[in-house]
Parts: sequence; C-alpha cells; structure tokens
Amino acid sequence: MDLDTVKERAGPRQFSPKDDMPKEYREAATRMIQFHANSEVMGGYLEKPFIRQAPSLDRKLAFSAKVQDEIGHAQLLYRAAESLGVKTRDEMLDELAEGKGKFLNCFHYPMDSWYEVPMIGFFVDGAAMRRQATLKSTSWEPYAHAMDKVCFEEGFHVKHGEDMLRELMTSSKANQERTQEAFEMWWPRIIQFFGPVNDQSTHHGFAAEVGLKTKSNDELRQAFLNTYVPKAERYGLEIPDTPEIIYHEDEGRYEVVEEDLDWDQFWTIAKNDYDGSYEQIGSRRDRQEAVAWVREQMDSYETAHTGTAPQAAD
Repeated sequence: MDLDTVKERAGPRQFSPKDDMPKEYREAATRMIQFHANSEVMGGYLEKPFIRQAPSLDRKLAFSAKVQDEIGHAQLLYRAAESLGVKTRDEMLDELAEGKGKFLNCFHYPMDSWYEVPMIGFFVDGAAMRRQATLKSTSWEPYAHAMDKVCFEEGFHVKHGEDMLRELMTSSKANQERTQEAFEMWWPRIIQFFGPVNDQSTHHGFAAEVGLKTKSNDELRQAFLNTYVPKAERYGLEIPDTPEIIYHEDEGRYEVVEEDLDWDQFWTIAKNDYDGSYEQIGSRRDRQEAVAWVREQMDSYETAHTGTAPQAAD
C-alpha cells in the first residue's frame, strides 16, 4: 500500500497486520507505540516502591494491583508494536535498558513521599486517560484493541488516585500542607505531560495524516485543564502562580501561559539526559539483568524440546 492510499483510507482501526503497510507508517506507529509501552513500564517502576509505604493493607493491595496493571499494559503494547514488523519486543526492552528508549517526562522525576503518589495516580493517570481514550480510534487496529483493556483499567487507577487525594485533603492540616507542596512541585510536569505545543511537535503532523493520532497535544492539554483545574480546587488544592493559568469566563476554558513552563528541561528529558533519567533507566537495566538467567533457561529448555528459541519472557 502506498502512503497516499494510507492517508485516504486513514480512520479508526483501519489497518491491521494483514495489510502491506508502507515503511513510513510502520516506523511512525512503532515509535509511537514503543514510547507508550516504555512509559507504562517506567511508570510502574516509579510507583513500585510505594507498595510498602502504603498506609493500610487495602492501600497496599490496591497499589500492588495498579503496578501489576501498568506492567501488563506495557506487554500488550510491545506486542502491538511488534506486529508492525519493525522491531521485536526484546529489541525494544533492550533499548529501554540501554537508555535509547524514550518515555513520558513525568516518569523521569524521582518520587520520594506518599504525598506525591496521588499526583501520579490522579493527575498523571487522568491526563493519560485523556490521551488513551482518543487512541481507541487509532488507525493501527492492534493498538486500538490494546487501548480497550488499558482504558478500562486506567479508569480504576484514576478513581484510586482520586480517593487517595480525597483522603489526604480531608485529614490533618499537616497532611493537607504536604499534599499542597507535592502538587506545586508536580503541577508544571503534569501540564507538560502532553508534550510540546503543536508548532514544536515533531511527529504530530504525519501521525494525524495517517490516523495514528486523532487529537493534538494542545487539544488534549486544553481538555485536561478544563476538567482537572476545577477538580483540584474542589479538593482544596491551590493552583500555583507559576505557570500562570488564565480562566476565560466567556469561553468557559482555562489556558496555561506556555512561556512559564521550563521547556529547556522538557527537551533535556526528551533526550534521556536529565539527572533523574539515569537513575530510572539504571533501575530498569538492573532488574532486566537480574532476571537474565530466567530468560536464558527458558530459551534453552524451548530449544532443547522444539529446536526453536521463543520470545523470552520479561
């Protein structure tokens, strides 16, 4: 199929592995889905240490399930990316461990206290739901099918994060103040979750033309602000002065002053060159190396019994 035909036919769940897709489409879709899969893995690793810090058994169980979900989402997405025939799942996992794989800005930052947990569980996951809901209409069918399951489970994650935020903001004054401090630190990062402004986005134009994306970064950021600024205020959080958020009452919408955001830091993160990136990627590499013997044993067993090596388990 040539590229002009792809653009003409582009629509929800239009293409599948049975279609002979052009190289440009396959590479763009692989890059996009691999980025998403990497982000699910790194989000899970960021949150995993807080299973032990959760203040009750119920919270530990719920948080443990959430982390397992995130890693499971990554596996679905790596398979969807693999179906494009550009990279294998193992190659993508190796790139992540080697620091070559890209992932979302929010998962490059360290997370040190329980008060930061709802910043991911409610706000970041809420932002993710904004993006992922649109991807149920992406043109690569395996990706859209994966989104059906991912969005169903992410909905529970957002509710869990909201419940944690509600609990903290209706408890002691000290808890409220610490949660506000965490919010002020994470708020600019959360707004940058959707990526650069439209005219700085490298890949959006092509992705939109071939149906991989259905909403721009600015559209998603706008929808998030309209929903989550009022929610934050309802739970008693004060929106920080920087970046400035302007409310256009006549239009019923919020606008962020983009110049107030640290885009230099964002682009440093995009290159995996932020201080926190090394720690996060190193953690992933250490875990991958720690279970290398399991993969080797599985490969040896499969080869001995069938004569062919399988795709190794993570």
